[in-house]
Amino acid sequence: MSQHRAQHSVEQRAITAEAALAAVAAAVARAGELGIRVNVAVTDASGVLAAFLRMPGAFLHSVDIAIDKAYTAAGFGFATSQWAGILQGDEALRLGMPQRPRNVVFGGGLPLREGGVLIGGIGVSGGSAEQDELCARAAIDALGLDS
Repeated sequence: MSQHRAQHSVEQRAITAEAALAAVAAAVARAGELGIRVNVAVTDASGVLAAFLRMPGAFLHSVDIAIDKAYTAAGFGFATSQWAGILQGDEALRLGMPQRPRNVVFGGGLPLREGGVLIGGIGVSGGSAEQDELCARAAIDALGLDS
């Protein structure tokens, strides 16, 4: 009789506190170069907030939007800007997904991957969707991560 016990758990990697702080700083630096004021959120792979930074003068309502972009990107594992293409051609999905609490279906949220493994998400809000994504991408590039 085998003494091997089945495992009932899996390991999950998460972004470090230091990397989360570096990510928000890099995104804010890029926003400064673009001349915009943003809110930046980083979550772990489960979508739980790990770091947040608000530039003075950034839109108040963008606080929650940035957090929800990071949550959405971590939760689905793809850029929030991809939702437009995903929702095309599926009326029920197009009507339903934007109604889900905290799900953001426009650009500015990116997954954070290290060696192909999801370790978190980053969300930026305060500029256009394209500017927000540029700021998020700057954070990924600064850390040498995949998205």
